Amino acid sequence: MPLFWTVIHQLAEIGAMATSKKVITKEEWEKKLNDVKIRKEDVNKLVMNFLVTEGFGDAAEKFRCESGTAPDIDLATITDRMAVKKAVQCGNVEDAIEKVNDLNPEILDTNPHLFFHLQQQRFIELIRNGEVEEALEFAQEELAPRGEENQSFLEELERTVSLLAFEDVSNCPVGELLNISQRLKTASEVNAAILTSQSHEKDPKLPSLLKLLIWAQNQLDEKAAYPHINELSTAILEDPAI
Repeated sequence: MPLFWTVIHQLAEIGAMATSKKVITKEEWEKKLNDVKIRKEDVNKLVMNFLVTEGFGDAAEKFRCESGTAPDIDLATITDRMAVKKAVQCGNVEDAIEKVNDLNPEILDTNPHLFFHLQQQRFIELIRNGEVEEALEFAQEELAPRGEENQSFLEELERTVSLLAFEDVSNCPVGELLNISQRLKTASEVNAAILTSQSHEKDPKLPSLLKLLIWAQNQLDEKAAYPHINELSTAILEDPAI
């Protein structure tokens, strides 16, 4: 049984055990957890999936050699994908677009939202660099036509262009567009598109399982007092609050 469904099954059993508000001791809880049989092979696949998706090429190669876990993607492609992501994160959007097209021209041809967001990021970088006239020209020639074709693009464009109305962008209502977080958001979108084009999942599975753990604990809180994992980085079970 795949790891994901194994976890779901065990959570369902635990939920059934806690049909009324009751106290489950740490010993009882650990026994229940020890009854869950998870293959090391499945855990290794989770780790490899995370390394590949997040772009840790060297770590993925080392893990492949040490664990014998085969990646479901050519590790050589990670370097090119990370070069694109890094270019966006550094504000070199033109370079990123060229690199994407070198990898696979169909990525941008078939994803107008991604292409618009990259062009939007180029516009933001021009404003960041104080190149106001160039930004205006770019908006008129590259962004405005796309805004006319798509209402959602137009709304985003109007919001972004409003940066030009403020001499002090720190007081601008949309000043967060100039934050590094906006670059990271665009870079993540590009990374996901490249992974999709390579028939790979765009999001790693491990964070989803951790979110599932948090959700399951929140659900079980209504039925029982039981040992929690409050710190995910240590996974230490803490005694139930009574």
